[in-house]
Amino acid sequence: MTALNLALSKGRILEEVLPLLARAGITPKQDPLESRKLVFDTSDPNLKLTVIRAADVPTYVEFGAADLGVSGSDVLMEYDSDALYQLMDLKIARCRLSVAEPANLAAKDDPRGWTRVRVATKYPNITRKHFAAKGIQTDIIKLYGSMELAPLVGLPDRIVDLVSTGKTLKENGLVEVEHIADVSARLVANRASMKMKREAMTRVVDLLAKAAG
Repeated sequence: MTALNLALSKGRILEEVLPLLARAGITPKQDPLESRKLVFDTSDPNLKLTVIRAADVPTYVEFGAADLGVSGSDVLMEYDSDALYQLMDLKIARCRLSVAEPANLAAKDDPRGWTRVRVATKYPNITRKHFAAKGIQTDIIKLYGSMELAPLVGLPDRIVDLVSTGKTLKENGLVEVEHIADVSARLVANRASMKMKREAMTRVVDLLAKAAG
């Protein structure tokens, strides 16, 4: 049978997708959460797992280094390519993408009156489109981490970031003021693999669909 490679992103998605794979009867021969390896054989002799940075999953899948991938919908929105098939919502790693600002600013602020905003984010494409659709000009500062720190040191007025419980925002004196999108993990596929390896791909996709419920 044709061998397949499934790309998984490090972090929360990896933690939540492993139980889903187990329900599908697929278990890695070594624990990806403990091992420093990047490629893992599984209980399915025709399926390997590759563990990479979240932002790289769509690239690996688009260019055929992986046949399938599990990626956050936020990453896919930012990647913004029609070269991938989005096959299903796996209903894991759920959170939301929001605009947040300091609570003292929010107390006297009205987003409906914004005409120009300065925003720090690791999602410049999503941020630009969101505000452009409202006719709001943006000065975007791209950061790669510790987004909540940025307003505290006066870098931007606001941030666009993922929010799960809201605890981190609250601890840093920030509040959500706009919802951009709900986020969850999606199964994506390489277009050529869907044609050339259809039988093998369909088998794995069906297993994951049943496991995801």
